[in-house]
Amino acid sequence: MPRRGDPNPASWRKMHSRIIDNMTITIDPKVEARLRERAEAEGLSIAAYVERLVSADQAAEEELESLALEGLNSGPAIEIGPGYWEERHRRLDERLANTSTR
Repeated sequence: MPRRGDPNPASWRKMHSRIIDNMTITIDPKVEARLRERAEAEGLSIAAYVERLVSADQAAEEELESLALEGLNSGPAIEIGPGYWEERHRRLDERLANTSTR
């Protein structure tokens, strides 16, 4: 176990990560009621429900970052200007006109 004078902060972080921290927050009563309702519906405590929400948020953020990187790495960059959008609209209008006549 690290001692107070331990110059290695990593050892303190490692020890601290095993301790469960509590946080008290003040939220609007309507939000609290909604949290309670949703947590109970899923058979969870409010803390477990909030942890699930935070984990889902983190997963969504990671997925968005992954998709953005995938897009950046998907091929050579193209220059986009007014002509690009005009051509896209023209092609879309063409496709829509062809599908509505069938």
